Amino acid sequence: MTDQQQEMIEYTTQEVVGYLIEDNAITIEQAMEQFYLSDTFEKLSDVETGLYLEGSTYVYELLKREIQNM
Repeated sequence: MTDQQQEMIEYTTQEVVGYLIEDNAITIEQAMEQFYLSDTFEKLSDVETGLYLEGSTYVYELLKREIQNM
């Protein structure tokens, strides 16, 4: 993984965690735990999927669908 890929993943992670906090009125710790334990984060972290190239709103929509289907 390149430094640029890692930075893109970290930026998207920060944005998605922010969306979780805003939409669900939860703490940063709860939002981070929810995202880091998700399949969506696993896919985001795998550069082979290319998900890190998508916008943070797209990744958040995937996460919301994942949560709905739990």
